[in-house]
Amino acid sequence: MTESTQATLPRVELMTGEAYRESLRRLKPRVFVDGQQIDSVADAPQLAPGVNALAYTYDFALREELAPIALATQTSRARVVPRMLHVNEAAGDLLNKLEAVRVLCQETGCAQRYLAHDALNGLAQATAAIDDASGTREAGDRFRAYLEHVQDHDLAIGIAMTDAKGDRTRKPHEQPVQDAYVHVVRQDGRGVWISGAKAIVTGAPYMHELLVMPSRNMGPQDAAFAVCCAVAVDAPGVTIVSRVAGRPGEKLEHGDALFSRKYGQSTAVVLFEEVFVPWERVFYAGDWEHSHILTYSYATHHRHSCIAARAGFGDLLIGAGALMCEANGFDDPGKVSSLREPMVELIKIVEGFYACGVAASVYAAPDKYSKTFMPEPVFANIGKLLLATQIYDMHRLAHEVSGGLIVALPGPDEDHNPATSASLSEVLRANPAVPYDKRIEAARLIEDLTASYQGGWYSLISLHGGGSPAAMKQEIWRNYPVGSKVELVERLLERGVVHDPNRPITQNREPGKCCDSGCTAPGQAIMAPLTVQRSRH
Repeated sequence: MTESTQATLPRVELMTGEAYRESLRRLKPRVFVDGQQIDSVADAPQLAPGVNALAYTYDFALREELAPIALATQTSRARVVPRMLHVNEAAGDLLNKLEAVRVLCQETGCAQRYLAHDALNGLAQATAAIDDASGTREAGDRFRAYLEHVQDHDLAIGIAMTDAKGDRTRKPHEQPVQDAYVHVVRQDGRGVWISGAKAIVTGAPYMHELLVMPSRNMGPQDAAFAVCCAVAVDAPGVTIVSRVAGRPGEKLEHGDALFSRKYGQSTAVVLFEEVFVPWERVFYAGDWEHSHILTYSYATHHRHSCIAARAGFGDLLIGAGALMCEANGFDDPGKVSSLREPMVELIKIVEGFYACGVAASVYAAPDKYSKTFMPEPVFANIGKLLLATQIYDMHRLAHEVSGGLIVALPGPDEDHNPATSASLSEVLRANPAVPYDKRIEAARLIEDLTASYQGGWYSLISLHGGGSPAAMKQEIWRNYPVGSKVELVERLLERGVVHDPNRPITQNREPGKCCDSGCTAPGQAIMAPLTVQRSRH
C-alpha cells in the first residue's frame, strides 16, 4: 500500500490527542486508584502518564510524514484507517505495524494501542473459523460490524484477556470461586450477562471499550467460560481497580522521574458483576471448541507487536547510554573497548530480536479462514523469547556503560541548594563540553528507565507480557519443522529403510518458504518507504 493509494481513498475521521481527552470526559467509568475513586480519568494526576501516552498515539496518526506506517488501507471497506485498528491484508501490513509500534514506543515507552490491533486480528481469525464450522456468517458479521464501529470512531480498546485464574491446578469449572474466570451467568434473546475478574488489563481506566476474551483452551464443561465480547468501559457492573500510570509527580531517590512522569501505563484488575452485553457485541459464547483459536492467534500477533515495542524501548537505552558515555568524558565510546563492547552488545540484542519480527512479517501467511495475514509463529515467538529473557541484560549493559552515578547522585533538591549546588556542579562534572546539569539529567533518565519501579515494570511486562517464556518455548517447539531436519539427516545417513514418517519426531515439516505462494507472492504489498529516519520521529 502506497501513499498514492491512501490519497485516493476516503479516510475515517481521526481524533486528535485533545479530542481523545475530551472523549474520556464524556465517559463515567467506576475507577479506583490506591483506594481513591477517580471522578475524571482524563484529569486525574494518577493516570496522566497513561492518558498522555494514548493521546500521543492519536496525534502520531495525524502526522502526514508518518502516514505510510501510521495509517492503513482496509480494502474490504475501501477506507484509510488507523494502523492500530487495521486487520492485516498482506505481509507489508505486518512490517508497517512493526515499524509504527517501534516509533511509538521510542516516544512513550509503551503505547498500549497495539494491543487492539493484535486482538482485532485474532478475533477476525477466530470468528471466521467459527463461521466455517457452523456454516453461517453470524460471528463474522458481528465482528465486521464491530470493526467498522471502532475504526469509524477511532476508539481506544483495552484487552481484558488474563483471568484471575484462582487455583492454577484447576480448570475454570473446577474453581471454588467461579469469578476467578469471567463467565456467562445467564442469557436470553437480548444478550448475555457476564461475571468474573480480568487481571493485568493494561490502560483499562482510560480506554473507551474493553474486549473480553478467554485466556486459555476450554473443555466442554468450561463452555460458560468460553465467551468473547465487547463492553463499554463505563457499563453498569464494571469496576476498575488500577495502579497509577507511570510515576506521576514522583521524585526518585536520586532524581526526578524524567520519563515516567510524562509517559507510562497503568495496569488494572477489572471486575464484572452481572454485566449485560447485547448480542451484537457478543462474538461467541459457549463455543469452547474454538477458544484455542483466539488465544493462539492473539498471542502470536501480540508477541510480534511486543518485539517492536521493546525495540523502541531499546532505542531509548542505546541513546541514553551513548549520552552517558559522552557526559562521563568519552566523546567517542567506539575508541574505548570497555564502552564499545557493551554498547555493541546492547545494539546486537535490540536489533537481533527486532530482526526476528521482520522475519516473522516477511514469512507471514494468510489465515486459512479469514485470509488475515498472520506473523510466522516460530520467528514471532523466538523474537519475543529473546527480548523477554534479555531485557535484564539490556538494563545491565546500560548500567555498565553509565557507571554507578545513576543511583549515587544527590537528590534533585540539591540542584537548587545554595549551600551545595556550586560545589556539586564543579566536582561532578566530567566532560568539559557537557554541563553538569546535562550529565545528571542523562543519569537520572537511565535511573528512571532501568533502576526504578518503572524500570522493574518494563522488565516484568517484557518477561510475561504476551505469555511467559515457557509458553513461547512450547509454541516454538510445536511449530518448528523438526521433522524436516530429521528427514534431512536420515537422507544423509541413507536410513530410508528404517524411516517412519509417522513417528512423533517427524510430524512437523517445513511448509516451503520459497515457493510461489511464499513470502514473495506476486502483488503482495511491501513495507511502506519512509523519508524520515525512524530515530528522528
